[in-house]
Amino acid sequence: MTDSPTPAIATNAEAPAGIAWHDAARGQAFARWLERIAPAHHLLAATVRPASVDASFRRYFRIDAADAGASRIIMDAPPDKEDSAPFVKVAGLMAQAGVRAPKVLEWDAGSGFMLLDDLGRQTMLEAVDPAQPQAALELFEQATDALVRWQLASAPGVLPPYDEALLRRELALFPDWYLGRHRGVTLQDKAARTLASAFDQIVRTNLASHAVYVHRDFMPRNLMVDPGGAGLGVLDFQDAVYGPITYDIACLMRDAFMSWDEEFVLDVTVRYWEKARRAGLPVDEDFGAFYRAVEWMGLQRHLKVAGIFARLTLRDGKPRYLADTPRFIGYIRATAARYRELTPLLRLIDEVEGSQAQTGYAFGRM
Repeated sequence: MTDSPTPAIATNAEAPAGIAWHDAARGQAFARWLERIAPAHHLLAATVRPASVDASFRRYFRIDAADAGASRIIMDAPPDKEDSAPFVKVAGLMAQAGVRAPKVLEWDAGSGFMLLDDLGRQTMLEAVDPAQPQAALELFEQATDALVRWQLASAPGVLPPYDEALLRRELALFPDWYLGRHRGVTLQDKAARTLASAFDQIVRTNLASHAVYVHRDFMPRNLMVDPGGAGLGVLDFQDAVYGPITYDIACLMRDAFMSWDEEFVLDVTVRYWEKARRAGLPVDEDFGAFYRAVEWMGLQRHLKVAGIFARLTLRDGKPRYLADTPRFIGYIRATAARYRELTPLLRLIDEVEGSQAQTGYAFGRM
């Protein structure tokens, strides 16, 4: 047993120097909360520093503990802007499902401060290289293993439904923010009808899939690599819903921040599909039909995310997200090019983007 330093706890209710606070009163409230919980968790208050950024109003800090090499994560989620109750609920559901997710060690619902255990410092996004897909395969196997466990725990009525109303609200972000605010395009007459018809087809196709628990942002940036080999940890799950089984695998393989060649996308998707079938999950018995459903689910997400990234830039002052929007336009065009019923959507996107239609690998084309 080694000696541990005495926790250096602030006692003057001043916010730690390493963290910037736009609201001084909130900084003082944080200092008081940290002072109160630090002794029980052996936290070293002077070590608080930023851990990661988030597209929402949440912030994450890392803090060391007196135990050698130990650290914890603090979530700062102003309650007037972020409801942390879903995070706490889904963290419990994930633990019950056998998925590695942060444990909630402390939570002050009134102030929005939360103490979590630390799942590591390297994301899967940082650990993989799209130029070397085979080297990344083991991590993707871990990711799909976790996904299957999560989906097997599914039950109706526990999480909000990913229903038609929510699907359509998300799709509306594309014309409202990407086309209207970012591109300065307002669709009229035939163009508006074309987009509305495409949205109807997308919603109808996606709702035909069986429902399970959906993480809703299941991508390498939100998966943490454990150097000890305990499997990937899962973060950013507070928006989980009950909806199409195709969503999370589409999200995993059509990433917001990196792209894989189609051979690798197919390989991992087949591997997931085989695991899901063996586990008794409600995936289509025919892989071609399943892959088509995954692509159409991905199309809904791509349209949504293009709108979200435009909104993050234009409303929230986070321009770095818009730099990845061309990736999503590429995903949209590639999927629309595969299916004849989406040809009008492809032409519309090409007109807006000033690009030429492309042909692609036609697996699952109708």
